[in-house]
Amino acid sequence: MKILVTGAKGFVGKNLCAQLKNIRDGKARCYGNVVVDEVFEYDLDSTPEELDAWCSQADFVFNLAGVNRPQNASEFMEGNFGFASVLLDTLRKHGNACPVMLSSSQQASLTGRFGNSEYGRSKKAGEDLFLSYGAETGSRVLVYRFPNLFGKWCRPNYNSAVATFCNAVANDLPYTVNDPSVELELLYIDDLVDEMIACLRGEEHRCEFDGLGVFPMKDGRYCYVPVTHRATLGEIVNLLDSFAAQPKTLMIPEIPSGSFAKKLYSTYLSYLPASKVAFPLKMNVDGRGSFTELVHTLNAGQVSVNISKPGITKGQHWHNTKWEFFIVVAGHGLIQERRLGSDEVIEFEVSGDDIQCVHMLPGYTHNIINLSDTENLVTVMYCNEIFNPEKPDTYFEPVK
Repeated sequence: MKILVTGAKGFVGKNLCAQLKNIRDGKARCYGNVVVDEVFEYDLDSTPEELDAWCSQADFVFNLAGVNRPQNASEFMEGNFGFASVLLDTLRKHGNACPVMLSSSQQASLTGRFGNSEYGRSKKAGEDLFLSYGAETGSRVLVYRFPNLFGKWCRPNYNSAVATFCNAVANDLPYTVNDPSVELELLYIDDLVDEMIACLRGEEHRCEFDGLGVFPMKDGRYCYVPVTHRATLGEIVNLLDSFAAQPKTLMIPEIPSGSFAKKLYSTYLSYLPASKVAFPLKMNVDGRGSFTELVHTLNAGQVSVNISKPGITKGQHWHNTKWEFFIVVAGHGLIQERRLGSDEVIEFEVSGDDIQCVHMLPGYTHNIINLSDTENLVTVMYCNEIFNPEKPDTYFEPVK
């Protein structure tokens, strides 16, 4: 399949083209039987001749080209409606009735706060043009009205509040939230791209619109992405502030699978400057080696790394409720555990050459011994709770 993407250097275009190329190159195998042979990337620096050639060959067209922030309002109609006309006329000239997708906007509803939007009128004109084209040619037309978009590579201080806030928080820049209670409907770029690739399989989600309301309908004139999120501006900046604090708190935010927080965190990270990509951790160092906390979680404990020098024994304590995993990733060691009140010791010889996970059991005193005379023993340690100095639940007791 040969695919033409207009507006290929824009936010959506860059993300879509990157994934289409992954499919083309056999790097993305999660899209079933979708085959991509070529990706034609049209943008402002492309020539009319290229557009003409690509329109003659394309098996599917994603029209993402458009004007968002022109100098003059009249440019909305020229940039959005005008180019759509050129694109469809070129397809018509070549008798190419391949499917065509149009990137429109909620503002095309021309309702509520969008009732007097020049941008919305230009988008609505483009929608009507595409729908008429489909009726005339029999081409499968897919018109999407996108809500607020966010994700990596989105331009800040342009037309995305999320991009602007992410960039500001990540780079310690000033920003203003006029009304934290304002709620946005938000569409994540990866969810959008997944829907676009579903279009290639003929599996787009159809609907009708009533203002901003989406009404799924198998034979609807319009299309929509079924996964969106709603969040207030206040909720967004509060999450971003918690993300920014992570290097100090080590706290991994609550980011359940598919959640807005998970997608926002990935977006935030894409705006980090090089100076913040790496950050120091506090190493607790003594003559035996070191112990460093790596990450904390709100409800699932913490992960640390322990380094023991040759011949050193660490541990020799037990817990009532706390439990741990010891995972030796380098070196050669011995883990010993003994149930309190018993003389029986269970032992596990461990090595970075044969990585395994060993439970430290509640009610068992335990240790870890570096058996090497020359190499450090490096152990990743998971504990089911964050260390609380007020209630450490840790009691000295030699294993032997």
